Amino acid sequence: MSGTAGAVHTAAMAGGHTRISTQALTSVAQAAAAEALGVTPQEVRAEWSDDDGLLALSLVTPITVPSLTAVLRDAGRVTAFGGSVWDRAVAAKAEILHRVTELSGALLSRVDIRISGASMSEGGRVH
Repeated sequence: MSGTAGAVHTAAMAGGHTRISTQALTSVAQAAAAEALGVTPQEVRAEWSDDDGLLALSLVTPITVPSLTAVLRDAGRVTAFGGSVWDRAVAAKAEILHRVTELSGALLSRVDIRISGASMSEGGRVH
């Protein structure tokens, strides 16, 4: 190996600890939830708890929905947004768990979501 490649390889094999701060995990969780539910990360509250050695994530967030006027004109608007609020929240749990694990490497046991409100949008699917 060249000198630089050997140093990088040796450093990667060295012992030590790598920690991700709670704030960094929270930011990742907020971004994942915002993407899944069509809101901004600032609107999402995230809290962590221990669940037998794994992390449990609790989210409180609004969700973007079509306006009632738009739904009255075209019932297909609900489908265009990804289904009912219930269906979207259930799907978002799995999506957020996968995304947070993928980005942070943290092992999550579960994601709990409490929908705190709805913001209206005239668009379709929010992703």
